[in-house]
Amino acid sequence: MAGDPRQGEDRGSEVLFADQVGIRSDQVTGRTWGEKGRTPIVRRTGNRFSVNAMSAISTKGRMHFMVFTETFDADVMCRFLDRLAGYFAHKVHLVLDGHSAHRSRKVRAWLADHPDRIELHFLPSYSPELNPDELVNADLKRSLPMHPRARDQAQLAAETRRFFHRRQRQPHIIRGYFGSPHVRYTLE
Repeated sequence: MAGDPRQGEDRGSEVLFADQVGIRSDQVTGRTWGEKGRTPIVRRTGNRFSVNAMSAISTKGRMHFMVFTETFDADVMCRFLDRLAGYFAHKVHLVLDGHSAHRSRKVRAWLADHPDRIELHFLPSYSPELNPDELVNADLKRSLPMHPRARDQAQLAAETRRFFHRRQRQPHIIRGYFGSPHVRYTLE
């Protein structure tokens, strides 16, 4: 996992920033209102469930994603790499954090079998502010409460997919994630 992905050493290659996110049914986000002196009550089912997602974005306004219900591990990461490689006819430079699944033996074996498809580049440890895809995660968590609360895992997964499909049709918003002061380095 060498080289600076911004150098464009592979003609026609693409640089993507990726991250995974977990969404829980009992996540407390958003705001509500109530009468002065009376605590507002937000009704929920009481069920706890979650879904996970992995996404990758480019400065060109492209987004690729996968929503899944199992725990994020090397198998899921390899599945995401397979899907991502299928979208491109050229090499992809994927920039991500140092999650153990990203550095696992299974992922390294996948990369060794596909050296001309995807190359991984790792951000420094403990620096989520350097990954523009973290802004996608924050956007997702902000936008989900604007819809009625999901009653089950399938509904939460559907809402999550809807968010990502909507963002795919809004490349100007995806390009906007790269305008944040901490991630402007990606545009240089």
